[in-house]
Amino acid sequence: MTNLGYFTLDTLDIARAKAFYGALFGWTFDDDVSKSTYAHVADSNPPFGFTKVERPRDHPNLYFRVDDIAATCARVTQLGGKAAIPAESPTGLSCAVSDDQGVCFSLWQAGEGY
Repeated sequence: MTNLGYFTLDTLDIARAKAFYGALFGWTFDDDVSKSTYAHVADSNPPFGFTKVERPRDHPNLYFRVDDIAATCARVTQLGGKAAIPAESPTGLSCAVSDDQGVCFSLWQAGEGY
């Protein structure tokens, strides 16, 4: 069974999002993983973060955790969906995909320790 492994919320300004949600919910942020375009919420379950964008979506971006991102991307395509080329980060591999109806979500193959 594949479960939700991660999600992100869009924001126009990372610093403002950190200040607002930190004050509202007491969230802290992992500075080792966070960047100017991304902020990871520390000790969250499920894990999540904020992504800087120019135009926020009205929904979170869901990352479904998979064991083999290449095989899962191939399966998405076989089923009539679309898959981008996986990108590597310190947390592993991730890839934006869409189903056969155009609904977007992401896949995540966790790196060592995640």
